[in-house]
Amino acid sequence: MSTEPSSTEPTGTGPSSTGQPAGGPATPYVAHRRRPTPSAEELRARIPGWGADLDPADRPSFPKMQWQADSGARWEYPPEQPRDPRRERSVEHAQLTPVYGTAQPLHGLSGAVRRLAYRRYSEGRAAHWLLLIAGDRIEAWGARGRSLASARPDQPLTETGVAAEVSHHGIASRRRGSRTDTGHQMLDPVLVAGPWVAAAAGAALGVRALARAARH
Repeated sequence: MSTEPSSTEPTGTGPSSTGQPAGGPATPYVAHRRRPTPSAEELRARIPGWGADLDPADRPSFPKMQWQADSGARWEYPPEQPRDPRRERSVEHAQLTPVYGTAQPLHGLSGAVRRLAYRRYSEGRAAHWLLLIAGDRIEAWGARGRSLASARPDQPLTETGVAAEVSHHGIASRRRGSRTDTGHQMLDPVLVAGPWVAAAAGAALGVRALARAARH
């Protein structure tokens, strides 16, 4: 049986009948490595602007890659902001940056969790980021608790947009169209209402425990 390509099949030297290169689709996202690899000249001819920064002389940022004795700066090292030992610092860095923010200092349990993430784990570890997420959630729960204890607590029905589901055709829009959030619509009520239900349940249990203790 002959193995030579027929007259209707691509021969490997030109584009196929579908307009794609004979070696496969014109995309790097293929299971195998295409051979031969296109040369720089071929890529430059096919892709406008390809390799524009290969020559260092054509790179706008290239002078920044070379040390210049006269940089124009008025200092050898920028003046440092007073060191604050409470300011967290990743273990990858030997010291704090010369200038750092102090507008949102860490506090409470959420601050302790975040300090642990910076003190013990590198930024390349998943534990570092998971602890930061946990600290963020603790801070969110604390804010909700402080809201319930204040004279003007948060209003979940108006501030979360739940009422718009009824007043602005929210439910109808979920049933038709090509919305991309249909996969997690069942979780939306849990994520939005769950923390409030849990907080209300916790408050009810606390009041019940106090009432029971007062009777005894």
